[in-house]
Amino acid sequence: MPLFGSGGSGDTTTWEPQAADSRLAHTAGAAPGGVFTSDLSVSEYVLLGEAGFEPLGFVVGSSIYHIGIQVGRWSQNAELQVLTQAMYNARELAMARMRAEADHLGADGVVGVSLRMQMYVWGQDVLEFVATGTAVKALAGEGAHRAPDGRAFTSDLSAQDFFRLLAAGAVPVSFVLGTCVYHIAHQSVMQTLRQAGRNQEMLQFTQGVYEARELALVRMQAEASEARASGIVGVDVAVSNHVWGEHATEFLATGTAIRRLSDEHRLPATTPKPTFTLGLDN
Repeated sequence: MPLFGSGGSGDTTTWEPQAADSRLAHTAGAAPGGVFTSDLSVSEYVLLGEAGFEPLGFVVGSSIYHIGIQVGRWSQNAELQVLTQAMYNARELAMARMRAEADHLGADGVVGVSLRMQMYVWGQDVLEFVATGTAVKALAGEGAHRAPDGRAFTSDLSAQDFFRLLAAGAVPVSFVLGTCVYHIAHQSVMQTLRQAGRNQEMLQFTQGVYEARELALVRMQAEASEARASGIVGVDVAVSNHVWGEHATEFLATGTAIRRLSDEHRLPATTPKPTFTLGLDN
């Protein structure tokens, strides 16, 4: 089974438009006295400070991608690997460029990562993949919270969940994903007539959806293993049709891969311990 999560993007992963370079040059972390930007709420900003981190800047990665065409057999369940490859490459380009902006600011990580797609009226088969988040830096423990490869971690956790994760002695490693674009087989006219008016499992559909979802989950796990993580939290599996028609469906599994921290980097206990109180009233 191919793993589509590596290769194919070349040097374009570090490409940054001049407009972004100008913005980053005046952002905290890149310039003394620079102004930080973020998509954090006030509560998240305060909580991030209590966790020992400061925001540096709002970071963005984008890739506008033309999605090709692949035809599946009418009556057969099968992965559409050309389309799967396209969806992987486009997301990787966006994520890599967002991470490059975070590295430019000297960040230890990116929190609140959002990965979305949008279409434009000038391109029916064109999708823009946009990755955004807030680059953050630890106030203490230089580099201890970065990913095992020494670069900024990425995470779709909220500031609240990020705080709780640190308090539990763990840290994000990478926002991981697995995807599979799958052709769900059509039913024949005779099959449709035989099941009319009957309660009956549609086994062909069940098998196709099951296999597609499993491929997405396995690939997400493989990305976490490659990132040297110990586990994944916040797993979500989304199903979308995009621009291919009703029987070509994408299954996208996402989550945040995490690893354990050494004891000296663990946050102090913040949750009150439960106590038993015995009343003296009769």
